[in-house]
Amino acid sequence: MSKGAVLKVKNNDPVEALRVLFHDFLEKGVVDALLIPKKLPSGDGYCQTLIRDPEALVDINPMAPTLPVQSARLISHLTVTDPGCKVGAVLKSCEIRAVIELVKFLQVKMDRLILIGVDCLGTYEPSDYAKMSRESGEGVSITGSLLKGAKEGKIKPHDGYDLRLACQICEYPSPENADMIIGLFGHDPQRELFIEVCDDLAGELAQKGVLATNEEGSASRDQVIERLTEERIKKRDEVFDAFRSKSKGLQDLMDVLSTCIRCHNCMVACPICYCKECVFRTPTLEHKADQLIRWADRKGGVRMPTDTLLFHLIRLSHMVTSCIGCGLCDSACPNDLPVATLFRAVGQKVQGMFDYTPGRSVDEEPPVATFREDELQAESGAL
Repeated sequence: MSKGAVLKVKNNDPVEALRVLFHDFLEKGVVDALLIPKKLPSGDGYCQTLIRDPEALVDINPMAPTLPVQSARLISHLTVTDPGCKVGAVLKSCEIRAVIELVKFLQVKMDRLILIGVDCLGTYEPSDYAKMSRESGEGVSITGSLLKGAKEGKIKPHDGYDLRLACQICEYPSPENADMIIGLFGHDPQRELFIEVCDDLAGELAQKGVLATNEEGSASRDQVIERLTEERIKKRDEVFDAFRSKSKGLQDLMDVLSTCIRCHNCMVACPICYCKECVFRTPTLEHKADQLIRWADRKGGVRMPTDTLLFHLIRLSHMVTSCIGCGLCDSACPNDLPVATLFRAVGQKVQGMFDYTPGRSVDEEPPVATFREDELQAESGAL
């Protein structure tokens, strides 16, 4: 169960309203440390920053439309061993769903973690965000231009730029499984923010005089989220259909991924690829010179680097059921390969086969951790 509250915004500045709120979080001991997006010294981007001093909350922006790193990885580092204090984390929807998946794989512990989700307006590539900041001269205006469409769910990107494809096709514009949600959709965020809080946290916030809640929800917000979700699903299906039409067989897929240099950037950026020992960094897939020479001798020539398609297929088989579609693999690829679209398009089929939605619930066991004799059988027979 959850309770709602409306946080009034002064001077059309929702960032300042949230700065005051989170100042109280730290000052009154709701959390002992807060992971939150804070402006870079250069002023042309944001990065997650772990803050202990309430006065260090200057230049934060929980709504910053950029995603330089998947914060689920940071949460893993902060919680897999006892941090010795209560940590709050301000995250986007895809980051929270990745956290939920990592909980199931024992890579995140929730004991001293408070998840604070923010309605996601979408994100720009960090390089695009930096360009826009330099052009506009004021980074917060980039957030403000997206906020203007939040009430109706009609998000218009900055002129000349697009939101990341992963955001355009994300079916989860609003976070789930969070202790607190900062709602932007269905309201005018430059006048008020809708805050949804789980019962346990709501009681603590009221007791410490941080935020008063009631039983009321927000019907307008629910309607906007539903409409926006439908639009993104339509866009998602168009993207998947286009990808599947040009990758119908193994040779097609090899062509799509032909410029892969096996740099491992996509693997490093992925929040679900958490293994400490990886087969891609062992002699199994790091071949010695004499072996490569023998292959070249037998075949007449061998592609270098080797096993690029195998790299993606093995990763796909390892974690496709848990792919949450953050798209950081696309962002990390130096050759702009559609890695995220591959994982999401295949993931849609595989996750549907197991009736599994990654990030839906910490109580839902991932398919790779369970086995049923009939799990690969369709109603009409074997798949």
